[in-house]
Amino acid sequence: MKRILVVEDEPDIAMGLEADLRRHGYDVHAVSDGQTALRRAKGEPWHLILLDVMLPGVDGFEVCRDLRRSRVKTPIILLTAKTQEAEKVLGLDLGADDYVTKPFSPRELRARISAVLRRFEGESLGVSRFGDLEIDFDGAIVRKQGVAVDLTALEFRLLKTFVERRGRLLSRTQLIEAVWERGTHVSDRVVDTHILNLRKKIETDPSHPRLIHGVRGLGYRFDGHET
Repeated sequence: MKRILVVEDEPDIAMGLEADLRRHGYDVHAVSDGQTALRRAKGEPWHLILLDVMLPGVDGFEVCRDLRRSRVKTPIILLTAKTQEAEKVLGLDLGADDYVTKPFSPRELRARISAVLRRFEGESLGVSRFGDLEIDFDGAIVRKQGVAVDLTALEFRLLKTFVERRGRLLSRTQLIEAVWERGTHVSDRVVDTHILNLRKKIETDPSHPRLIHGVRGLGYRFDGHET
């Protein structure tokens, strides 16, 4: 049974999360403040942490920063009422794995939890299709309109990262950490160049991309819908 730590200071929301996730087979424990969250997150094994941003005292950003500095690698999903993209990127840059904006549906949250756990545990993505683009993750094969696309290993890792986190805005820093080898110096311009090359290979019209969209000054988002 997967153990989830819920960090939420609003009692009704916390109780609702506990009840719903327990019904779906998770072992859930809830705390209401950042200090308690830090103590329990560092002192006990967890499969995932649901972390509200707006906490009394130590907020969710500080909790996330502290955990990552302490080398706690447990996946973190931020629960936030904030709608500004820059603030979402801040949380992700601090080490969060995903975020869900309030109000959210229990079904959406469970889907995000499953996706993050799958990524963390390295489960296979199998085959994904986005219109005329087919990606076989096990075979590392990409086809467009049935024809194999010649991607470099780095381009394939970049595409895999986008698909794993589709719909999420990813900063260049996040992409570097996910795709390039640790310790490699990569500039923003290099990231942009590789994404441009990837677009040329997978987009029908690279000048008007339908899959990989850039958000000026913030990063990129994969908006493909599986078919």
